[in-house]
Amino acid sequence: MQEFDAIRPYSDEETGAAIERLVNDPEFLDMIARFKSPTLARWAPALVRIWVKRWLISNFGNVKRVDDLQAKVSGYVGELVDHTTTRVTSSGLENLDKRSAHMFISNHRDIVFDPMVVNYLLYANGFNTTRIAIGDNLLANPVFAEMMRLNKSFVVRRNMTSPREMRDAYIMLSGFINHSIDTNHSIWIAQREGRAKDGLDFTDPAIIKMFYMSKKKSGLDFSEAMNRLHIVPVSIAYEYDPCDADKARELETRARTGSYTKASGEDTDQIMKGLTGFKGHVHVHFGAPITDAPDNPKDLAARIDREMHANYHLHASNLVAYRQRGIHPEAHSTPDTVTDSVVTAETWSPADFSAAESEMERRLEHCDPAIRPYLLDMYANPVVTALAANHDGTNSTTTDE
Repeated sequence: MQEFDAIRPYSDEETGAAIERLVNDPEFLDMIARFKSPTLARWAPALVRIWVKRWLISNFGNVKRVDDLQAKVSGYVGELVDHTTTRVTSSGLENLDKRSAHMFISNHRDIVFDPMVVNYLLYANGFNTTRIAIGDNLLANPVFAEMMRLNKSFVVRRNMTSPREMRDAYIMLSGFINHSIDTNHSIWIAQREGRAKDGLDFTDPAIIKMFYMSKKKSGLDFSEAMNRLHIVPVSIAYEYDPCDADKARELETRARTGSYTKASGEDTDQIMKGLTGFKGHVHVHFGAPITDAPDNPKDLAARIDREMHANYHLHASNLVAYRQRGIHPEAHSTPDTVTDSVVTAETWSPADFSAAESEMERRLEHCDPAIRPYLLDMYANPVVTALAANHDGTNSTTTDE
């Protein structure tokens, strides 16, 4: 895979050296220390750093293969999931072939936890884990760069100014993705660049178009090339978003000023908050692989969206926010009621609604009044798209980040 060296994950041959670099990196040691012993990390950082290094060498020092590393890390991922969620559930895995590679196209709410929870569920159910698409903005931090490329992540270049540079980068990315599927390595990629901070999950047709760029000269038409990718729409639904207030603040700033500039280290801070913050119930729906793709990127993107929206697991927090958006004094407008025919994965008791109402009010009270409508939006909007997908068969809502 030499032609993909600039973007590919680390190979087995590179794994041992990368682990050694991390074990000797003070920033990485401090990060692990904050996970394992936050109090001691704060009061005796140098001492904890020594202990963490010894622990890492003892547990990971002899790891030489990516699959062995993932097997060892899986237990710690399970602990993280247990500590930050009330439960993680899934649906649709019965539609997937464990012997086949798939292109998992997912909605995007959290920088790291989204692909982590998808791989967690795949691994727990006997599937191979995926190669993960990440934006090159995350590689600005060398520690995260090492961690992500060890974890089967490949790089999506952003912020290119030259059309030729952009074309060449997308052709390489397309080639890597198709090569991965052809060699039986599954892919996880977000449906659009950046997180959907407003709760509206729509696939960017440009991403679908990119999949085909390396296949144009092969003689395959668009739909046949897409069918060979075994595209699986994935809906990830969080009961609560640890970064909801941060996202709402960004949306309000964009609406008021026309732009938003990230602070130094903001991505890193949100990665940590997303990983360690409380998420409540997390449900992941895996759609059936698309075997009859439309013949153009726009229609395929719309097909993915309908599948994603129709199978999005609506939590009580979503319905409460949808109702509150209609009555909250600062809220954006919304229909007055939630229809009785909303298709959901389960029903809720009065206690569920009461708990969700209390939690939503608590979150709103801790927000500046100006950002409250945006916080309600991110929880309420999945109800809007689910209603449209389940009852109209189409979805005309659009959004810009």
